[in-house]
Amino acid sequence: MPTEPSVALWKRVVLKITTRIRNGQSDASATRIRRQKAAVSFLTRRLTWFKLALFIAGYAWMVMIPSPRLGRRTYIDENALQPNQVNTYWSWNDVHAADVYLDHLEQLRDSNATSHERAQFMMAEFRKLGISSSSQRYSFMANTGQSDGINAYAILKSPRAPGNEAMVISASWLSRTGEGDGTLNLRGVATVLALAGFLKRYSLWAKDIVFVVGDGYLEGMHAWLAAYHGSLPSNSETLALTSGVIWTALSIDYPGHSFSHLGLFFEGLNGRLPNQDLLNSIQRISQKEGVPVVDYDHVDQQWNDLHSYLPNFILEDPEIQGYTSQAKNIIRQFGYQARGRPSGIHGLFHQFRIDAITMFAVPATGPHGFHAIGR
Repeated sequence: MPTEPSVALWKRVVLKITTRIRNGQSDASATRIRRQKAAVSFLTRRLTWFKLALFIAGYAWMVMIPSPRLGRRTYIDENALQPNQVNTYWSWNDVHAADVYLDHLEQLRDSNATSHERAQFMMAEFRKLGISSSSQRYSFMANTGQSDGINAYAILKSPRAPGNEAMVISASWLSRTGEGDGTLNLRGVATVLALAGFLKRYSLWAKDIVFVVGDGYLEGMHAWLAAYHGSLPSNSETLALTSGVIWTALSIDYPGHSFSHLGLFFEGLNGRLPNQDLLNSIQRISQKEGVPVVDYDHVDQQWNDLHSYLPNFILEDPEIQGYTSQAKNIIRQFGYQARGRPSGIHGLFHQFRIDAITMFAVPATGPHGFHAIGR
């Protein structure tokens, strides 16, 4: 049995150890608090300079975004997609069919045909191909005033699927040139009609293909999409023909006699954007067919205003040219997204979660035409 002096000794030893541990913890906590206060005091005294440094870093990063060194080249993120891995059967016979359709459309234009006459012509042409077609009359009040017109559309039923899914190939009667300033999209409409005849010859499709020719510019497609998804505008007809869920849509805008580049427009309402693979697939396929692709209609890669400020040896540098080209694209995209307006009729599809873009044939004296855009 331990004696009382030994017990008292052990108690004193334990008490000293406990006291030292508590003092050490207290000292560590106090030291941590002092360091935190010193750090806060340091940041507070120099807060203005930290704000300035962060603003400079942020704006410097924004200025660097157009640099070709920071971007990745076109690539396909979805491994199941294999663009350029199929044969193309669009031939000169299909080009001739597009030319014939164009002649008829020019006759309608020259005779000042009404929306009803144009829609009847397109419905008749779809039916000649053996494709079910119909029309939709619409009338509603928009911010720009009263909108009236008649859309024509047709549905090519898939022979290998129950019709639960669909894709859309469309064109508006008016081109997006000048944001719908009245330039006609006759060759775009002719291309849609010729594609309908071409696609009807094959039974490979796993989705229904819907062909839509919208009257006017944005208003016709707005009325058709609203009716398709059950939110019908006032005084507009319901659709006599419908299909399944629309997954993808392609709009064709071909206002000139021929074109030099294919421009891609992809902004939707309120800044919505399509799947990047859709853009990249079109770029890959067009590259294979020898058709250059640009964002929007930016064929000129430089700002002309820079010639008066910078010497030629700087402007001719490939990296400077790439930077100015991408800077123009980014600034234009910021403009569309800041306004919340679509850059074409494709943008109306995005509100229904449909990936859609517009292929714009940039007007030029050549060298491409119906043969290139069809392929």
